Amino acid sequence: MKTKTRPGNTNTTFAVLSMVPSIAGVLIFFILPFFTVVYYSAVDNPITHEFVGLENFKALFGNKAFIAAAKNTAVLSLITVPPAVVLSMVLAMLMESSIPAKSGFRSIFLSPVMVPAASVVLIWQVVFHYNGTLNSRLLEAFGAEPVDWLKSKYCLVVIALLFLWKNLGYNMILYLSALAGMPKDLLEVAELEGADPFYRFFHIKLRYLSPTVIFVTILSLINSFKLFREVYLLTGDYPYEGLYLLQHYMNNTFRTLDYQKLSSAAIVMMLIMIVIIGTLIHFDNKFGGDIEE
Repeated sequence: MKTKTRPGNTNTTFAVLSMVPSIAGVLIFFILPFFTVVYYSAVDNPITHEFVGLENFKALFGNKAFIAAAKNTAVLSLITVPPAVVLSMVLAMLMESSIPAKSGFRSIFLSPVMVPAASVVLIWQVVFHYNGTLNSRLLEAFGAEPVDWLKSKYCLVVIALLFLWKNLGYNMILYLSALAGMPKDLLEVAELEGADPFYRFFHIKLRYLSPTVIFVTILSLINSFKLFREVYLLTGDYPYEGLYLLQHYMNNTFRTLDYQKLSSAAIVMMLIMIVIIGTLIHFDNKFGGDIEE
């Protein structure tokens, strides 16, 4: 007597087999490396494998290069992420209003997204080099002394301008998408009942925009860490101390194959990101959770 295979069992088996490559990939390239990093952060070196507990973390926080890199990266994120979130929202509000040539402005703000990193670096070198356009055409015209911008106290401001120029357009599109999905009837009712623009923004629009605000904040935070590429192309392995970022520290440490420092720094960065993103999600649930329900 032949046994018939049920269609449901066949579909389940096919689904499980289809998931095997993805699960294997996540296991091999994400989960196992993560636990390897945790392991290396707790041993003295890859040869003797002697357990040292938190000694690697103590040594890390006593390392002046790591402290300087962490401080510079934190300052850079603080001066880039809030303006990227707020200014892109303002631009989206302007694009949503009845202003002429909106499509042209959208194209202008989006064009930096399509510019390769090498071209961006070339533009910034032409403008902010010691013999660049800003010094030779502007400062000298006013009789001011030229400034080596990438080796001065203004270096982080120069990089922050690069970040904003590169990311405002994409963030603006995300806000425009969120604004398009906002219930217009609710705004119209509020306007008919005499609600002023500030009330409509803070009590209606901002609450509906809160998930997008959180997403744009997290995305901008991640992109602020990716600024290492542009900074590296502008300044090299060991830039002016104000531009020495965590990625410089990680990259230079990798060259010496100091797995303990690398692993400890990676775990510290991971914990900081978990705390920041968890806090943002908590505020989003508290501020806009009732609207999503």
